Amino acid sequence: MRASSFILLIFIPFASIGQGQASYDALVKDAYAHYEKKAYRASAERYSAAFEALGWKGYPNDRYNAACSWALAGVPDSAFFQLFRIAEKTNYTNLDHITKDSDLDSLRSDPRWEQLIAIVRANKEKAEANLGRPLAALMDSIHQEDQQYRQRLDDVEHRHGRDSREMKELWRTIGEKDSSNLVVVSRILDERGWLGADIVGENGNSTLFLVIQHADIATQEKYLPMMRDAVKKGNADASSLALLEDRVLMRQGKRQLYGSQVARHNDTGEYYLSPLEDPDHVDERRAAMGLGLLADYLTNWNMIWDVEAYKDQLPLIEERLENKRRTPITR
Repeated sequence: MRASSFILLIFIPFASIGQGQASYDALVKDAYAHYEKKAYRASAERYSAAFEALGWKGYPNDRYNAACSWALAGVPDSAFFQLFRIAEKTNYTNLDHITKDSDLDSLRSDPRWEQLIAIVRANKEKAEANLGRPLAALMDSIHQEDQQYRQRLDDVEHRHGRDSREMKELWRTIGEKDSSNLVVVSRILDERGWLGADIVGENGNSTLFLVIQHADIATQEKYLPMMRDAVKKGNADASSLALLEDRVLMRQGKRQLYGSQVARHNDTGEYYLSPLEDPDHVDERRAAMGLGLLADYLTNWNMIWDVEAYKDQLPLIEERLENKRRTPITR
């Protein structure tokens, strides 16, 4: 299905068209909710309804997710229709993701699969024709190391417990990988600046952010101005910058601006939104950085966004943090 928050799919925005856009957003959200419940046919049909609401237009990542639901529902024709559409119309290039996504396993024996992969591979080769190939390959390797162990966190915690030996060992491994990756990325940033996707590819470009996002506060403060400048030049995503801005603010003992940082109570294990500046206007700030609604974002932790309730709870949240600083866990 959809990539993790740090594995990017091609995203091409189109103009909002009023009520149709609102219907589209609601139907897509409902479609993904059905997917999570394994109601794949219902999920796929809601994606189709969303595309119809906008005159059969759709975001490429939503079309990809629709293809996954159709594949899991046992309707390969509809799945291939969506996949060929993003491959041919939007030059989809994420070969690594599409070839590893288990949601599409039922399609791999179909003769159309190789045709599809050939198009995606050609898209990727064309997009990378002018890249610094060795550097892009290095970034891909670092990206994999940054993410592969973090993707195991939920499973290990579920099987062994949050304070288990296995969790501590996994975090130790993550820390070691982060340190070695930071040495390489820091050298690249110091020598060449924040490289855009035209040099290291979309995956490589996001890797620069990931490694700095997972670094110590001194490193983050050092490279934050560089990333701000990169966003202005089109060499970094504003949405990623928002996450780094929030991470630095939190570590400086200040309130975050965009609501990206979620923390966890040591005693109860419950998640909560870390202190947020001006909660009433957070969605306006998020929109300016290319982020979706905070309410939708917080559903990743099964939280319901109630701005008035949050403002009432904020003094208690800040008091707890003052007594014992917690490291934000968003990853």
